[in-house]
This record gives sequence, structure tokens and C-alpha cells, in this order.
Amino acid sequence: MAFGLARRELRPRVPLRPGEGDRSHLTSLEGLAALSLDALSSVAYGPEAIVLVLITAGTSALNATLPVTLVIAGLLAVLVVSYGQVIAVHPDGGGAYAVAKKDLGPRTSYLAAASLVVDYVLTVAVSLAAGAASLASAFPSLGSHLLELCLVGLALLTAVNLRGVAESARVLMLPTALFVVGILGIVVLGLARSHPAAVVGTAQPAHTTEALGILLLLKAFSSGCSALTGVEAIANGVPAFRTPRVRRAQRTELMLGALLGLMLIGLAVLIRRDHVAPRGGVTVLAQLTAGAYGTGWPYYATNLIVTLALALAANTSFGGLPVLMSLLAKDHRLPHLFGLRTERPVYRWGVVALALLAALLLTAVDADTHRMLPLFAIGVFVGFTISQIGLVRHWARERPPGWLRRALLNGVGALLTCVAGVVLLASKFTEGAWVVVVAIPLLMLLFARIQRYYTEVAREVGLGEVPPPLRRVTDSLVIVPVGQVSRVTQRALTAARALGHEVVAVAVHGDPANARALRESWDRWEPGVPLDVIDSPQRSLVQPIVDYVRRAAESGRQIVVLIPEVEPRHRRYQILQNQRGLLLAAALRARTDVVVCVVPYRLSL
Repeated sequence: MAFGLARRELRPRVPLRPGEGDRSHLTSLEGLAALSLDALSSVAYGPEAIVLVLITAGTSALNATLPVTLVIAGLLAVLVVSYGQVIAVHPDGGGAYAVAKKDLGPRTSYLAAASLVVDYVLTVAVSLAAGAASLASAFPSLGSHLLELCLVGLALLTAVNLRGVAESARVLMLPTALFVVGILGIVVLGLARSHPAAVVGTAQPAHTTEALGILLLLKAFSSGCSALTGVEAIANGVPAFRTPRVRRAQRTELMLGALLGLMLIGLAVLIRRDHVAPRGGVTVLAQLTAGAYGTGWPYYATNLIVTLALALAANTSFGGLPVLMSLLAKDHRLPHLFGLRTERPVYRWGVVALALLAALLLTAVDADTHRMLPLFAIGVFVGFTISQIGLVRHWARERPPGWLRRALLNGVGALLTCVAGVVLLASKFTEGAWVVVVAIPLLMLLFARIQRYYTEVAREVGLGEVPPPLRRVTDSLVIVPVGQVSRVTQRALTAARALGHEVVAVAVHGDPANARALRESWDRWEPGVPLDVIDSPQRSLVQPIVDYVRRAAESGRQIVVLIPEVEPRHRRYQILQNQRGLLLAAALRARTDVVVCVVPYRLSL
């Protein structure tokens, strides 16, 4: 009895390579790990940003932390619902860029794309720098090596994401789960205690420099909105999800909103109840951790988990920016190579570009988190506002059932994010936010110039036009550069005779004795192809052949140059080849208009 073996023989299963098939895409939980860790880990600096603003009005002003956080949580709810709508309307990803391109015109889409690029690069840099600083707080000896730590972490993330986003998601699932459990544990145990279990850090005097008023509350709100960075990443990376992509992405967005809102509100309640103010040498989150767990091993373990989460939060950008860059390449606004995808599937050029830009930024600021924070959230608010306004235009044009309610929700969200962005830009302009004001227009100009170039290329090559009828080629010449008689030469000449009406072999020699020996070998072989030997006393190979080809092309014939090239099986032997064939091919393409072909002769070594 076969016990079902016959069925398996009739339907054989071919094993997939890593990254192939639908399993290379994300489930909802994997999407939460791969695309949401940036937003989730922002609880490490979002509440602290609120506290640092409010403390300028004295310790009593810290009571406003909870109301400000509740407003931020309300905005978070609006954004989650809004991006759920973006996912449904634009299932190909792109987020604010896709919305702006469809509903707000090309210039606004340039602005959306530029702000998203800036945001993603800053997300990587800030997350790695914050993680390195947190680690150095636990281990002070690492304080002088922050940049090296960031670059090592960046290299590891790049390597993981070059293998595939699904693989990176699986790597991130455990740290994400530990981080969420750790933060929720702080909230639950902290609220269960009547007073903090321990106090860490050194007390600092609070100098009142401002009065608590509307302007200060707006500053606290805009600074605390840094906790919303990363909310848009799921909408940008919809193509990375398994089918049904829209449903899985929306479910992931809802999970992100629920977890992030719960953690932000819980930490704000603890800050208000325990009057947590900034202290020297520790973060606000570290104080809350000590208040919940004490200063034993859970305190150090939680701090290490927070450090790891901040470092890995950069993975959100690796999941979102390459997809965005592929969409820009498809729209002819970035080089087309950013749209190339490997079978894993990975937009490899986008991953590499993000890593290089983040490395340059980290090096420029010496991995100092505080120098990047003023730049961090502005690009996010620009993207938020554009996506909200674009959806208002979408609902007003399409008018589906319930469109007025949806448009009102998106309009309120656009107003809130616009106010937060303007306040943050005005208050942080002299502290470095001006860099974003310069960088975004430059990126917009770059996109426009690249698109103009591709438009001119399409016009010049006649894309979309019916070309004239093909002319019949009755006279063609195939030129084959050779060095000596060998199997490589034999294969090249065989291929050449199949391509053209006339074939000629060309050799360049600076030593008359070598030229004479080649001629004798050729005559003994008798391949039926004439051989022209060019004398080159300077022992130059490339220029004599280029001149020979140019003279042959003056006759108006169709010229093909067929270059034989030896290719070893193993890449480690590639450097042992002379590479003259590749140099000759490059020179011919640059200096002539003839057809250049390379015939590989593959070795077994």
C-alpha cells in the first residue's frame, strides 16, 4: 500500500529558497514587530519630552502631563483610524506619498515623499543613538564609543534586512514582546504600589523660566507628539504583508494604536501621581522602572531591553523606506534601480541607500541624540498633515456612504498635526530644525529633476510611439579581438559567424616575434576567418582596437564587436583575470556607437 505516496509523486513540491513564496511576507504579529517597534519604543522619549518642557514652569506644572498625553492619545486614535483608511484606499503602500500623488497633485507628492525620506533616515539615526546612549548609561565605559556602537548596530540591521523583511521580523518578535511586557509591567506594578519602590538619579533644582499657559502646553504637546513617529510605517509597507494584505495591515495598525496608547497613558498617570521630574544621570523612564521594579536585576534587565528596543526600532525604516523608494522609482522620481527587487523579496538598493544616509548623519552629529531630536518629528507632521488633507479631498470627491463623517475626522486630524508641526518648527528652528527646512526642498528638487530627465529620455527614445519599419541588414561586420589561438578564440569565432555576414579577428601585439607566432598558429588552424594584426609599440591594447572599429564604422556598415571573456566559477579567482575585455567593452561603449557583446567562457575552477 502506498499510504498516499502516489499523490505526493503526482504533485511534487519544489523546496523554496529563503524569502520565496508568500511566507516571505509578514503576518500581523510579524508586521507589528518589523514595522511598529519605532512607534512602540517612542514611549522611552515621548513622555520625557513632555516633562522636559513642562518643568520649565515648575514642578507643579507636571500635573499637566496627563492631560497633554490624553490629547496626544486622542490624536493617535485619529491617526490610526486615518491610516487604516489609507491602507484600504492605497493597498500598494506609500502612505502620505500615495495619498498626495492621487489627491493633491505632483508638487504636494514631492513634499510628502521628501518628508518621509527625512523622517525614515532620522528614525534610524535617532533610534540607534538613543539606544547607544541608554546602554552607555548602564555601562559608563562605553560613553566614548557611541558612534562605533551605532555603526555596528546599523551594519547588523542592514545585513538582516538584506536577507529579507520577514527574516528581520522574526528576529525582532522576541525583543518587541519583551519590551511591551516590560513597559506594561512598569505601569501595572507602579500603579499597584502606593509609592515608588526606589528612586534613582541625582536631584536637580527646577528653575522656573516660563509660566504655564497655552503656548507652553502647545510646546509640550508638539514635543510629546514625537511618540507618534512610526505610526505611518505600516501604511507605507502594505506590500510586505501576506494576503489579504489590507486586512492584515489594518489589524496591525489597530494593535499598534492600542498598545501605544495604553503605554503612554499608563506612564503619564505614574508621572503625575509620583511627581516624576528630570533627575541627573537617568531618564524619566528609568525612574519609573525603578519605582515599579526597584533597583534589583529586573531594573537592569528592563533597561537593557529598552536599549535593545531603541536600537532595533530603526528596523521600521528598513521596512518602509525601501518600499517608498521603489514607488518613487516606479513614478520616475528616483533612479529605476531602487525599484529592483530580489526574490527574497528585498528592495536591496533602498536598504543600502538608507544605511549609507543614516551612517553619514550619525557620523556628522557624532551620534548625539539631542542634536537630532529637533529635526525628528517635523517630517512626521508634514506627512501626517498631507495624508489627512488628501483623504478629505478623496472623500469629498468620491462621496461614499458616511463620507462626511470620515472627512470631518481627517480634517480634525490635519488641523492637530499641522498645529503641532508649526509649533515644533517655530520653537526648534534655531536648535537645528532649519536643516529640515533646507533638506526637504532639496529632495523635492531632486525628485523633480530626475522625473524631468526620464521624461526627456522617453521623448528622445520615442516611448509610446510607433517606430518606423525595420530596415533589412544585408551587410554586417563582426569584429572579434583575440590574443592567441585557444578554445576561447574558437568559441568566440563560432558565435561571431552566427551573428554576421563577415567576421574578422583583430589582434594587437607590440612584440614582432609574438605577432609572427600568432600568425603561424592561425595559419595552421585555418579557421576560415581573416586575422588582422595591429602593431602597437606602446603595448596599448584598448586604443588601437577602438581606432580600428571607428575606421570600420565609417563605411556605414552594421558593426558588432564580440569580446571573449574568461570567467572563473568561483568569485575569489575573478581578480586573477586581466579584465582587459571589460575595459575594452567600456571604452567601445563610451567612444563608439557600435554593438558591443561579451561572450563568456566559463571555467570549472
